[in-house]
Amino acid sequence: MSPFIPAAERILKARALIQKARKLPAPEDLGWGNFEYVAKVKDLLRKAHELIQFIPLTSGMPEETKAEAAQVEEEIAQAKRDLLR
Repeated sequence: MSPFIPAAERILKARALIQKARKLPAPEDLGWGNFEYVAKVKDLLRKAHELIQFIPLTSGMPEETKAEAAQVEEEIAQAKRDLLR
């Protein structure tokens, strides 16, 4: 069984993964380097999404935390648009 991670810590970890994806060096060629870059970015953003996906659905969670999770979801979508276009 996986350990319990508080919502605030999940949000911080998700934001760290988004920053890590943004700091990946973009490839100069359009060959396998581009494929590897896209795979790494998608993997990091997927992990960030998985960390926070159930926070808005959790009962008893403060509305501020749910709103912050929704904001992180928007940050993930924006990073995906910026990095994978």
